[in-house]
Amino acid sequence: MIFLFYFLSAIMIISALLVVLSRSPINSVIFLIICFIAMAGHYILLNAQFLAVVHIIVYTGAIMVLFLFVIMLLNLNKANIPQKTSLTRIAAVVTAGLFFLVILAATRHTFEFHARYAFNSNIGLVSDVGKVLFHEFLLPFEISSILFISSMIGAVMFGKRDVKEL
Repeated sequence: MIFLFYFLSAIMIISALLVVLSRSPINSVIFLIICFIAMAGHYILLNAQFLAVVHIIVYTGAIMVLFLFVIMLLNLNKANIPQKTSLTRIAAVVTAGLFFLVILAATRHTFEFHARYAFNSNIGLVSDVGKVLFHEFLLPFEISSILFISSMIGAVMFGKRDVKEL
């Protein structure tokens, strides 16, 4: 298990670096998809299968397809992108380094792990999430479904053209 954790972590770190360092926006999106899949692997290691599947469906499936669509729609190429000066690049590196130091300073005490709750192997399974969702949170779940369907109906009504009969 620990080998799988380190393997997925290495994939995530390498693909995240390639997202930032890649010159092509299409390659950046593909590396981001790889990073998201490795993150879903971490969710599976944490026994949160439902969260892993939702993560793959929502982020890797829907949002990344949307990113690819927008990138292809914008037709980004080297002629359209203005070149950055050396001063701008140096300022970006200094700012990123300072931001990294601030994040390290802010999280220096969070690396100590203390178990607050007893381990339960059923947490994160689809059946347990369904039981909690449909027993304890049934009313908010149904209200949100009514809200979503009314917003979809409103979007269709606003998007519909008025056809005037002659």
